[in-house]
Amino acid sequence: MASASDTITTADIPPKALPRERLWYPYLLIAPSMLMLVVVSLVPFLYTIYLSFHAAKFGRVTDFIGFDNYAVLLTDARFWNSIGVAATFVVIAVPIEFMLGLAGALVLNQNVRGRSLLVPLLFMPTMMAPIVVGLLWKIMLAGSWGFFSYNVLERFNLLEGTSVFASPEYALYALIFVDIWQWTPFMMLAFFAGLQALPLGPYRAAAVDGANPVQMFFHITLPMMTPLLAVIGLLRFIDAFKVFDTIYILTGGGPGISTETPSILANKMTFEFWNIGEASALAVLVWLAFFVFCNAFYQIAKKRLNAF
Repeated sequence: MASASDTITTADIPPKALPRERLWYPYLLIAPSMLMLVVVSLVPFLYTIYLSFHAAKFGRVTDFIGFDNYAVLLTDARFWNSIGVAATFVVIAVPIEFMLGLAGALVLNQNVRGRSLLVPLLFMPTMMAPIVVGLLWKIMLAGSWGFFSYNVLERFNLLEGTSVFASPEYALYALIFVDIWQWTPFMMLAFFAGLQALPLGPYRAAAVDGANPVQMFFHITLPMMTPLLAVIGLLRFIDAFKVFDTIYILTGGGPGISTETPSILANKMTFEFWNIGEASALAVLVWLAFFVFCNAFYQIAKKRLNAF
């Protein structure tokens, strides 16, 4: 009688011994998805690269100009301002979302009462479309009559007579607040799911050895959660840097250029200034920056954190 170890699987059969249909079957399954990715992602991206090397203005693509669009963009103070705005947005918003999300996940993991009802309620901001979030907070923070403006900002003399989104000093921080409100629940529930998947064995062994909750967190929970923390943090970093919808609805990049991110600037270059060549160069530069950053992050996280 054959044992379980004697069972032959498809993976044990040399490729040449498999029928031709079996060899092509996996590729046929992924072919529709790959075709869709090529049509909606790869082709537009390659065309963007093509446009970035040409004089493309007012809907007309004319001469090949090499790296002129990149040179103009890299010497444009408005471009560097947009990078600074996006960097400030990310550096403030993402760490706060990360810490609040992890703290909330740890609380939810303690079997709090009403958790089954609380979790869907907490996830509501993330389930909202960014356009809806923008409209909601545009009303909440409207000058003088907005609920939040009237009851908090004006009552405590923080800002009077205007909307916070019309203030060059505070508009960006208001956008950061809105982003934290929307995406902290996502971080919280992602980390909560990770906590729920951790094995109980190490915690029981640590409890027998007399470890306290703080020691368990730093020596058991955090090391085992590192892969999830790294992936979620990276995804949120990328998403926060290219945020468009809420900024477009709430400030449109203003007042002036105080909240103008690269996404907003690219939109204005394309649909207001009709400078498609420079807008394409901007998109390619941002992609290259993220490509380098993500590769460096991957190598560091893989070698030092065992995250991948």
